[in-house]
Amino acid sequence: MSTIHLHRTTSITAEQYIDALTNFGLGRSKLFGNSADEYLKVHRKGLSEADVTEGSGGVWQRLHYDWSNPDRVVLTTTDSNVWSGSSGHTYIFTRRPDGSTDIDVVVVRDGKNVKGWLLGLVLGTVGRWVLEKAFTNSVKVVEALSSTPRKFWSRAPTTVDRAREWQPVDRVNSGF
Repeated sequence: MSTIHLHRTTSITAEQYIDALTNFGLGRSKLFGNSADEYLKVHRKGLSEADVTEGSGGVWQRLHYDWSNPDRVVLTTTDSNVWSGSSGHTYIFTRRPDGSTDIDVVVVRDGKNVKGWLLGLVLGTVGRWVLEKAFTNSVKVVEALSSTPRKFWSRAPTTVDRAREWQPVDRVNSGF
């Protein structure tokens, strides 16, 4: 089993990152590179939890997302072709007095077969940079979206399988 700790301090709020993290619409791969659109399937989504299958590169996992705590989002693996139920992600948000946010992520990778065991070993050692790069990129994309002048990113419903999609909305023309 590999446990990887990641950290970023950012100008975005916890709510902005949680909004991005829990947006399961088309284009999700632009924010989260390890979540390819062709793997994405939303099985169920509520106000503060979701059951979603996602993945990329031949590795998929079904995750239970829980964002009921505004300071923590927990993704628990419920099924996967390589990861056991001990795998998952925990995002912890600490709001700082200067308005910035610390985001700490704990990724647990426990292989349930030889492929998973080998991938977990690689990610826990020399492959950690892959997860670091993906996390850093997601924060940078959300920062860029949040600083777009006169626009914000709202969600619009799409299909059942692809629950929401990011769409730019002009605040001046939308009444906001």
